[in-house]
Amino acid sequence: MAQASSSGTPADSGIDRCTGIGHGRTRAEPVAAWPRPPACLPAALLDRPPANARITVAGLVILRQRPGTAKGVIFLTLEDETGIVNIIVWRKTYERFRRAVIAGRLLRVTGKVQRADGVTHVISEQIEDISPMLDLLLADQSREDDPAFAPPPDMG
Repeated sequence: MAQASSSGTPADSGIDRCTGIGHGRTRAEPVAAWPRPPACLPAALLDRPPANARITVAGLVILRQRPGTAKGVIFLTLEDETGIVNIIVWRKTYERFRRAVIAGRLLRVTGKVQRADGVTHVISEQIEDISPMLDLLLADQSREDDPAFAPPPDMG
């Protein structure tokens, strides 16, 4: 975690508070305010964990596909503030998390990283509909005390 400076703001450690991974961003580089769920790996950092590592990602659902030739497999594409994440949902996982897969606008997905032919996918194990977090964006409230809207430590 970043240490507080004498001014009381977090020091610029270059470490993301959600992932514990350095991202090399400086204070001068703007980051869109986004209610990043805790412990989620941004899409831009998907190349860092090794194959088969268990990770959690979150993002807006921008595509759902269920090709007839895919034997019940569903493909989701999520987008966060840094890029897109390809999600594979096997039939058994779909049956467990059907409501979230069908109706979720903002999903948090935990699964294993898979890389093939230069493409990275997350093989879903758990899917959570966190769409209510989108309503926080519209809420007429102070967001300073809400941890969902806390900036990374290097943002002050």
